[in-house]
Amino acid sequence: MRDQAATHTLSVIEIRDLTYAYPSASKQSLRNVDLTVQKGEFAILTGPSGCGKTTLCRCFNGLIPHFYAGELKGSLKVAGLNVSEHSTGEMAKHVGLVFQNPENQLFALSVEKDVAFGLENLGMPRDQMQERVSWALKMTGIEDLRERAPHELSGGQQQRVAIASVLAMQPEIIVFDEPTSFLDPLGAQRIFEVISHLNKQLGITVILVEHRLDLAAKYASHVIVMDEGKVVLDGEPREIFNSEQAWLLGVGIPKAVHLWRLLEEAGVPLKGIPLSSEEAIQSLREVLWPR
Repeated sequence: MRDQAATHTLSVIEIRDLTYAYPSASKQSLRNVDLTVQKGEFAILTGPSGCGKTTLCRCFNGLIPHFYAGELKGSLKVAGLNVSEHSTGEMAKHVGLVFQNPENQLFALSVEKDVAFGLENLGMPRDQMQERVSWALKMTGIEDLRERAPHELSGGQQQRVAIASVLAMQPEIIVFDEPTSFLDPLGAQRIFEVISHLNKQLGITVILVEHRLDLAAKYASHVIVMDEGKVVLDGEPREIFNSEQAWLLGVGIPKAVHLWRLLEEAGVPLKGIPLSSEEAIQSLREVLWPR
């Protein structure tokens, strides 16, 4: 488990004893959640369906408690701001949210207009807005789609446009709520590469809600597992994916970790727990054909 006291000064998300219930709900969706996320981390948030992942993400940008009513208790600070005391508009300057289905975010007649929409709402000067839009399109690799209509694009291209529209706001944190659910494995891999690039090159803190851990695990520096509204595991990816509790919860353990366990049982120990097929292959080479 992570030492929260040691990471306090670098944290961009600090949650203490957070509990929340939707209006008229028979039970709490979040129960006594404690969580710290450091600046610049790539954190995967996972767990069984209905465990509270999406609800927690709605807290990060202020949708809870400002849009969704209900009862919220505990301490919630994001980017140094007490979420309960700041509007969703204010929080949007610090936290961006990319939805599961990009069509829910795209509505303009061109990619350029979609990416510029949030900046227009901020009243940004036109020349500065054009620079910011061009930068966001370049960072997501879709400069050539600037004049295209979003409805004409593939699912993967649409998701890049959705990411660019959030990136243009230059938030400190971007939350991705299962952004590859509608994509094939190749399209999903490309989106994860874009997200990883933003994390490494720009230092943006990433919170990725995801089940496809075979593809995403290798990018993560932090894994958070939820169950029944609680954070039940919180730590370094290799530690979490090798824990018995993660296996018992039915978390989508990467296949490379499955392979590692089988090889360990067969007496072929690899050097460390691999998180991807590439790591597993490299470890096998080192064991079977040492130099």
